[in-house]
This record gives sequence, C-alpha cells and structure tokens, in this order.
Amino acid sequence: MRALLTKIEQASGLDRFGDRLQQTVQSVLRPQRVRDLLHGVWLGHPLHPAMVQLPVGAWISAAVLDLMPGQRRAATTLTAVGTLSALPAAVAGLNDWAGLSRDQRRVGLVHAASNSVGLTLYGASLAARLSGRHGLGRTLGWLGLSAAGAGAYLGGHLAYKQGAQVNVSVSDLHLISDGWHPVAEMTSLPQRELVTRKLDDVSVILYRHGDDVTVMLERCPHQSGPLGEGEVQEIDGHACVVCPWHGSTFRLNGGEVVHGPSPNDQQILPTRIVDGRLEARLP
Repeated sequence: MRALLTKIEQASGLDRFGDRLQQTVQSVLRPQRVRDLLHGVWLGHPLHPAMVQLPVGAWISAAVLDLMPGQRRAATTLTAVGTLSALPAAVAGLNDWAGLSRDQRRVGLVHAASNSVGLTLYGASLAARLSGRHGLGRTLGWLGLSAAGAGAYLGGHLAYKQGAQVNVSVSDLHLISDGWHPVAEMTSLPQRELVTRKLDDVSVILYRHGDDVTVMLERCPHQSGPLGEGEVQEIDGHACVVCPWHGSTFRLNGGEVVHGPSPNDQQILPTRIVDGRLEARLP
C-alpha cells in the first residue's frame, strides 16, 4: 500500500485532468463567502471531515441491518440518508481539494473517484431496494461500502501523511521551550507593520498597534506560507494578515481565520512587556 500511494503521489499524468478540474471548481465556487462556508471557516475546523460522518454512519448502519432479518425498510431508509447526505459532503471536499498542492490533489483525485464509485453503487442500491429487488440492493450496498472504505483510507492518507487541511504550523509550538522569551525591544517595533523575529528558532511575526503587540506563528497553518511576507488589510474593523501563497487571512488581534482556504485559526502567543522589552511564551 505504501508503494501504491507513493506512485499515486508521483503520478504527474493525473495533473492534466486535475488542473482542469481545479479551475472548474474554483470558477463554479467563485464567491469567497461560499468557499469560506464550505472550508469551515465559520466553524474554525475543516467542514468536510465532519460532513462525511453522516453518509458513512448511515451506510455502515444499513450494511449491519442488511445482515438482520426484517430490517428492509430501515436499511432502505439509511441507504437513502447516506446517499443524499454524501452529495453536499462531496461539494465541501472538492472545495478543499482545489486549494491543495499538486501531490495532494493527485491522491485527492483517486480519493474522489473511489467515493464517486461508492456513491454510484449506493444510488443503484437505493433504486433496486425501492423497486423491491432487495437482494440486489444489499449486494450493491456492500460493494458501495467497499469503494467508500477505500476512499476513506485515501482520505486518511491525505490528512495524516500529506497534511491536507490540517494545521501544519501548530507543531512549531513543540519547538518552543517553557517560560518567557525576549522577542524585541519595544522601541524597535514600527507601528502597524509586520516584523519577523525568531523565538527558539521558530519564526514569529510581530504587529504593533499602539502599545499592544501581537506575536503570531509565522508559518501559515494551511500550506506553511510565509505570513511575514503577507499583506496587512483591515477587514470588518480588524487588522488582518493575508498569506501571500493562497490568500488565507487571519485577524492579528486574535488569530481567528477570516478567509480560507485555511479552516484553522493561527496561533497567538501570550505577551508581556518588561523594562521596555517584549516577551512571549507558550499559550
């Protein structure tokens, strides 16, 4: 399996189709508010993994009921719930997929293809059940669950091995030792400009507004983009930093994500000022 997944990651032949699909998804889901909704920005957590719980749970429950006598109606209902709820989950997944790097998109394509096969089989299973052919419906359902299970395995690889839609910057916190650390002299910090500094070899950005200074991890949680090279914009009365790579946007006074593709907030470090020197520590 490791060798197969490595081949998929390196399968550049998938890029021709994947690049066109990415452009189509971004064109159809053009409004930023729609993308943010589907990324889970409002939730502070990726939406797609949460949405897939309903179809997967319904399909697994239907498979169990198919092994029990007298449960045709319940199994048919759960098959319908799973099939219908898989559609919005797929849209959210495509929205996340369009913001990934190429090697991630390659695995994501196979993930989506496997899940599409599963969804098609479950649609056929539902049609067979509703027409009274419950034996065929059960068989198609088990085949659909197998395809969806393969897709879930690939989804796990995307998240846990390739880091798709996970907070890739939070691991920097593990490189910072306990206690307060000097970061900069207050007199050296300009007003309302981003400044990059090191804290135990971890890059952080500083933003001063009056006597308040934000210290934020510099690596973007989406794809490790350099927030220190980003642009500061005012959004809804809050100063925000925009990642120069993919446009993820975070409030500088709290770290909350404002626009995706990142669904995760950015980590802010507690600060204090001692004898005119700015210090920061782990949360």
